[in-house]
Amino acid sequence: MLYTLFCYDGPDGGAIRARVRDEHLAYLRDAGTRVKLAGPLLCPGDDPKPIGSMILIDAASEAAVKLFAENDPYARAGVFERVDIHPWRPVLGDWAPKETDR
Repeated sequence: MLYTLFCYDGPDGGAIRARVRDEHLAYLRDAGTRVKLAGPLLCPGDDPKPIGSMILIDAASEAAVKLFAENDPYARAGVFERVDIHPWRPVLGDWAPKETDR
């Protein structure tokens, strides 16, 4: 099943994020094809800066996603203030099943 992780930076998230970014990206790459999409959440405005992360992951259970999130170098370093995990079902777009598959 697909899950979304919405990870929101804490007050010092930006500074910590810069220090552990390479480790975080390596962690996501090591997950292989399970990570379907990942990138920073940006603040609005003319000069958007990261304020969190969004990850779309394929996992067997919500417990597996929680473990993945807890072991993310950003989480371990204290970047995130809050992480919300939600099961996700594509309806439109490239990942959506055809009408006959639903």
